[in-house]
Amino acid sequence: MFDRIAGVYDLMNSAMTAGLHHRWRERAAEQARVGPGSRVLDVATGTGDLALELARRVSPGGEVIGCDFAEAMLARARTKAAQAGGAGVRPRFEWGDALELPYAEGSFDAATVGFGARNFADLAGGLAEMARVVRPGGRVVVLEITTPTRAPLSLFYRFWFDRLVPALGRLAGGALALASRADEAPGEGTIADAYTYLPNSVKRFPGPDALAAEMQRAGLSEIGYLLTAGGIVAIHAGTVAREWA
Repeated sequence: MFDRIAGVYDLMNSAMTAGLHHRWRERAAEQARVGPGSRVLDVATGTGDLALELARRVSPGGEVIGCDFAEAMLARARTKAAQAGGAGVRPRFEWGDALELPYAEGSFDAATVGFGARNFADLAGGLAEMARVVRPGGRVVVLEITTPTRAPLSLFYRFWFDRLVPALGRLAGGALALASRADEAPGEGTIADAYTYLPNSVKRFPGPDALAAEMQRAGLSEIGYLLTAGGIVAIHAGTVAREWA
């Protein structure tokens, strides 16, 4: 699914959030507490926006790896990194399964995931893998959409995600189908299906307190979270225990 929507993914992110998703990624990067020389992993990196933000923070001398299992997303991330230019750190983007990360234990100063944790087939397993590859004292950060519970925002949220987001998906699919006559181009139905999946995946995802508890079970401590965008977006962060049990 993510391979097939890669062509509209960035456009849809900006349309759905009025461009605010970049600011949310900046705040998530702040919670990683990394600086020049740090080594950071961005899991389920998609088209690489969070990895690029992290790269600005670890220059000079640092390293950022973005991993994902959708090759079309990775291709777009690599193009963004090449276009960013500059003398700073350029993220490296490579294939990786969030449930079996191909990295050694304790090999990063921080690991992040932006709007990808709700797509983990096994949330506990994905969080445990992120904690595993981060050194003791390093940070694990989860940026994710959450469901507000207080009116009137909760009413607007349901209308936006249940009605308008799928409608935007249908429009994006139709526009992409018109723009490309290739047989393999994703059609309106495919993209509409994906952006019907989005609100459903948010509904299934644990709320802020439940996610904090999952992070604790994954071996993290000092867990905290902040809500932004009126309670629609949550940024969780925890520290890998100094000593493994």
